Amino acid sequence: MSEYFPPIKDMQFVLQAIAPLDELTSLPGFDEVTHDLAAAILEEAGNFAGGVLSPLNRVGDREGCAWSPDGVRTATGWRDAYRHYTEGGWNALACHPDYGGQGLPRVVSALVEEMWNGANIAFALCPMLTHGAIEALELRGSEAQKRMYLPKLVSGVWTGTMNLTEPQAGSDLSAVRARALPQADGSYRLHGQKIFITYGEHDLTDNIVHLVLARTPGAPEGVKGISLFVVPKFLVGDDGSLGARNDVRCVSIEHKLGIHGSPTAVLAFGDNEGAIGWLVGEENRGLETMFIMMNAARYSVGLEGVGLCERSTQRAVAYARQRTQGSELGGPARDKVAIVRHPDVRRMLMLMKSRTEALRAVAAVVALSMDLAHHHPSQDLRREHQAFVDLMIPVVKGWSTESAVELASLGVQVHGGIGYVEETGAAQHLRDARITPIYEGTTGIQAADLVGRKIARDRGAAARALMLRMQRVMDALARSGDPQLHAIAAALSDGVAALGSAVEFVVSTHDADIRRTAVGAVPLLELFGVVAGGWQMARAALAAHRGLAAAEGDRGFLRAKLLTARFYADHVLSRSRGLSHAVMRGAEAALAMDDDQF
Repeated sequence: MSEYFPPIKDMQFVLQAIAPLDELTSLPGFDEVTHDLAAAILEEAGNFAGGVLSPLNRVGDREGCAWSPDGVRTATGWRDAYRHYTEGGWNALACHPDYGGQGLPRVVSALVEEMWNGANIAFALCPMLTHGAIEALELRGSEAQKRMYLPKLVSGVWTGTMNLTEPQAGSDLSAVRARALPQADGSYRLHGQKIFITYGEHDLTDNIVHLVLARTPGAPEGVKGISLFVVPKFLVGDDGSLGARNDVRCVSIEHKLGIHGSPTAVLAFGDNEGAIGWLVGEENRGLETMFIMMNAARYSVGLEGVGLCERSTQRAVAYARQRTQGSELGGPARDKVAIVRHPDVRRMLMLMKSRTEALRAVAAVVALSMDLAHHHPSQDLRREHQAFVDLMIPVVKGWSTESAVELASLGVQVHGGIGYVEETGAAQHLRDARITPIYEGTTGIQAADLVGRKIARDRGAAARALMLRMQRVMDALARSGDPQLHAIAAALSDGVAALGSAVEFVVSTHDADIRRTAVGAVPLLELFGVVAGGWQMARAALAAHRGLAAAEGDRGFLRAKLLTARFYADHVLSRSRGLSHAVMRGAEAALAMDDDQF
């Protein structure tokens, strides 16, 4: 079974040519962030991912977690790995320096986060949720709450969770029933049950800080009556010391298809006197605050998809290089060859490689815009970048995770029958990936967000602005005089035209017939991802072409970039017209079908 090898060279290419770190170095707080520093961080993170987290991936899958009334025990080696993770400062990488963070750009930390997910997604889920809690408390917590919780969360000494789901309230959070009763001292007593709480109980840290949605007495019905509360596993004294155990218990953990190393808890709040919590932000506005966590988590779940795609691709390539089977088409029948020589295997590997590189590039460009939206001195540019981020987060989340399932399945296919056997490791990636299109809102929910909140609401303005950026890349490709780049430009032009037609359909149809646009929402999300990926692969091809022309860099690496971009154009971008057709014409039969005909 192969271990994870961090794709450092490709990540460095991304920071130079796709999401240039140079765009940040002149901004406040980033003046010391150089390419040398980023390279050192990626190298050390890669060592930790490949040397510590990757060997535990199979251990966590095999052992899982063990529940008892006293708590949850993680798999062998998990606690030591987490201790090394926090001691190395990895949890604080992109956090604010005011609370002990290192304040590094999101575009750098995103690439590091991809490594954690590629090496061991079950482990990476814990810090991912902690970062969501950090962001929510930074933006909506009181000063006292920030002082009490953020330093410990940023360092990783404590971990955080988000508690939304209840047995009757999954995607529909208006059905939340957990109660929060106000107390004379300003605290609240919470009663209720939450399910599917990732790392809701574990043995990695002494305390867990739960952020919990609940209703106060007399709160309005629906989502307008939900408040957010911070509820620690152990109460915290004014001096930061841990006190009594709070009235929150893990009553069970789920038995799941994959990510066995990550405990998914059922939490009971207030079985006795009530779990003590404190309001975060304003009463009845908890869902707004929770969406801060969810947006951060949605982007991070997209990075889970990228990491899983990379890991599945690596394993498939390694197997295809060493597995000897059959003779090469057109070659001597007596000569047996590695299956990497067979055309259909090459097609599958190229699909995996090109999609993974496109996903990474799109996620990195969005991360760069996150940095610019927060730090650029121009208010107009901050707004422009934030609009791009808002538009693309559902695409990064939805397209990356759906791709992870598809590519992990392709990885099993490359292995053939042995891929279905657990010992190869290929099956684990498929099992682990399957939850990611469901996490933090299903693909359908991401697509509804893209169509309703991101395209229809602004009448397509952000989408059109993005397509103008794509047009500039097509113009550069056309000027190159290179046949490979011209072919990529033609495919990208078709893709952008298909995307433009679909966007205009949504703008003209959504308000009048929302059901028609809803049927095509997921195809539109995939279309957005496919074309955005083509845009980034075209930029990669341009950079590679320039490097080859100037005889700069690794010629083999740059040639592979050109060929991978061409393959993506021919095999992935070419799907754009069909997806656009599904967006605009796909509702007719779906809406005409009677319920009992399904």
